[in-house]
Amino acid sequence: MTTTTPAQHRQAIWMLLLGNLLWGVSFPLIKSLVLLQERLVPGGSSWFITASTLLPRFTFGVLVLGAICFQALRTLTRSELRQGLGLGVFATAGMIFQNDGLQFISASTSAFLTQFYCIMIPAWLALRARRSPSWIVWLCGALALAGMAVLARLDWHDLKLGRGELETLISSVFYMGQILWLGRPEFTANRALPVTTLMFAVLAAGSGVMSLALAPVGAPMLALWSDPTWLGFTLILTTVCTLAAFTIMNKWQPFITTTEAGLLYCSEPVFTAMLALILPAWFSLWGGLDYRNETLGVNLLVGGGLITLANGLIQLKPRRAPAPA
Repeated sequence: MTTTTPAQHRQAIWMLLLGNLLWGVSFPLIKSLVLLQERLVPGGSSWFITASTLLPRFTFGVLVLGAICFQALRTLTRSELRQGLGLGVFATAGMIFQNDGLQFISASTSAFLTQFYCIMIPAWLALRARRSPSWIVWLCGALALAGMAVLARLDWHDLKLGRGELETLISSVFYMGQILWLGRPEFTANRALPVTTLMFAVLAAGSGVMSLALAPVGAPMLALWSDPTWLGFTLILTTVCTLAAFTIMNKWQPFITTTEAGLLYCSEPVFTAMLALILPAWFSLWGGLDYRNETLGVNLLVGGGLITLANGLIQLKPRRAPAPA
């Protein structure tokens, strides 16, 4: 964690909440993209659908960021290179396993299992430091997980360790690695934009290799890239949920602790649940899809309240005072 003033710490929290809001758009958007791709490229495997969803957003992302910070990329430091490659590897593995696993389990089970890193992070830090975190950290982690379970309407009778569950748990481990890697002290002085550009390049390369290797016979990618609705969905996913959200994360997460970050990222499903009340119908009207809005229920109020409470309580944990200038 970068040594910060209280004002910078508060600003980082607000910026990361904004990033979570932008990520919240991605759930109904990716769901719409998957439905559209199943229509445009019938017969594609789940791995191909996953890869072809990731490829365009990060290809566009690396081109845009590369143009913006071209001069910075020419002076890339060894530390920035190491950080960007590490983030790219963790993010690629996490997204591939999460997106593929989501095709075999319910969204509620996927959401709950993905957020398991909010418990794994303090557990990992405790093992590494050989001491247990404070009771408030464990309490906040439990509250966040309980909120996720309520928010996702988790049915414990449906929870089993099949392919979808196993892949989602694996993705949560990689997301934990991404958060911990971003918070390493030796990366404090690194520049966010060139690091994010390199991270996107790794994601684009990995998903590109998968798309080419798993594509059905014919020219399926041409069918996607020539469809205006698919291009429109991809453009929103790239600008809002990729360029903006990941740049915010990579720039502002170092200003808070990794434990705070893990809990703060649990607010994403709250934003997703609220956006799912209106966005599916818009996307369905745009793309001619059968994807209906979700309905507001007690689970959103209770689950969202528990997650908000967890993020509020973690701020009561004493922080180190900023070092003198």
